[in-house]
Amino acid sequence: MRIESIPINTTRTLDKHDLVVIYEQYSPELFRYASRLLDDSDLAEECVSETFSRFLQSIRGGNRPENVRAYLYRAAHNWIIDRYRHQPLPELSLDEELQVESESNPANTVMKAMERQQIHAAIVGLPADQRQVIVLRFMQELSHAEVAAAIGKTIEATRALQHRAVFALRQMLAE
Repeated sequence: MRIESIPINTTRTLDKHDLVVIYEQYSPELFRYASRLLDDSDLAEECVSETFSRFLQSIRGGNRPENVRAYLYRAAHNWIIDRYRHQPLPELSLDEELQVESESNPANTVMKAMERQQIHAAIVGLPADQRQVIVLRFMQELSHAEVAAAIGKTIEATRALQHRAVFALRQMLAE
């Protein structure tokens, strides 16, 4: 059952079943998102836990987010930003997306590893807002509308950020 079928913005309270559905649906993707940005599974778990804690506090306070997924991504992102406000984000992990087959040619394995390092360095070199849009759009596979809701910008602004990020990545990778 998709959470969109649960009328969150109505006056009815969410029961335990609704909350379990929300958690089961979104916790794995929030964990992957946090893991990519934090590169630490323990911190990613802490982020997901705190994100859902903030969600529950919001629900108890009477706030009914219209888009649960966007609310959760924004809460997770805010937690990560709060955690590292004065520290740079750790390296971004691309291992999940760019795994190399063990039977492949050793030369191909080396080339793939070098490509992965170049892509990683290029993404880390992007400004934080562009990096976030790239992670949400291409690694988390969110739509433009979902990315816009998650980062609190218009769809046009997220499209512009994506365009600038892709352009910058092309330039960095061409060098």
